[in-house]
Amino acid sequence: MQLFFDSFWRALTYCFRSRVIVLSLMPLVLMLVLAFGLTYLFWQPALQAVREAFDASLMLGSVGGWFQAIGLTAVTAFLAPLALIFAVTPIIVVLSLLAVALLMAPALTELVASRRFDALERKNGGTLLGSLSWSLWSTVLALVALVVSVPLWLVPPLILVLPPLIWGWLTYRVMAFDALAAHASVDERKQIFHRHRMVLLLIGVVCGFMGAAPSVIWASGVLFAAAFVVLIPFGIWLYTLVFALSSLWFAHYCLAALAALRNERTNRTDRRTPVAPAQTADSGALADEQALTLPYDDQPKPDFHPAH
Repeated sequence: MQLFFDSFWRALTYCFRSRVIVLSLMPLVLMLVLAFGLTYLFWQPALQAVREAFDASLMLGSVGGWFQAIGLTAVTAFLAPLALIFAVTPIIVVLSLLAVALLMAPALTELVASRRFDALERKNGGTLLGSLSWSLWSTVLALVALVVSVPLWLVPPLILVLPPLIWGWLTYRVMAFDALAAHASVDERKQIFHRHRMVLLLIGVVCGFMGAAPSVIWASGVLFAAAFVVLIPFGIWLYTLVFALSSLWFAHYCLAALAALRNERTNRTDRRTPVAPAQTADSGALADEQALTLPYDDQPKPDFHPAH
């Protein structure tokens, strides 16, 4: 756990670097274009469909009637937009994660490696195509898990636990792979995933819960229509910063774990290697020198046979 907290504080300090802040604007521009484009094309039809579904639901109709009875008529007008926002939020989170993984993660990992692990050998165990396929496959699994778990969200505690867990698992899969792609071999990456699986998953879950925080700002843009244009981009930028922090966190942790793994292998090899006695070209001269230092009685006597 010492490495867990050490890598977190290092990642947090890196987030205040001007280079990281500038890099976070790249996914922001992409996400803004995508968000406003989808909002312009599909917001009104989707909102109308949600309102019709609410009107057709007896339970939600009774809730709306209860709000009207106590004088909170305006609340019912925001139920459909809020429901749509919460339905779209997981998609925004996943897209933000992929944008950061593709546009920021390589640069952030290189920043950490150049400043802390410059002597670490690069074995290039992961290619760009491999990273892209790994990220897409992990994203598909995460989206399937989100869709399957939607009925469980009706249970009050689970809606606060399941989405961050799924996002955390996806963050762990994508960010840990990208952090080790350039430096670790395939075998080393598998060993680190096996040894540090629970800690890496914990880092992902923490980042998943932090990623849920900007949803408050994202939803408040609907409640405060005058600030919609400002709050929504700010919320998306917070998503990119959270995932930038997670990328730096995984980079610090995984590269430190890789360095420790290689040091462990080196020490194990050194202990197993027998030390051979030194052989020198002057061994004969050394023997003569040792003989000169022996007492006369202990020196070897030549074979002498007197003549008969």
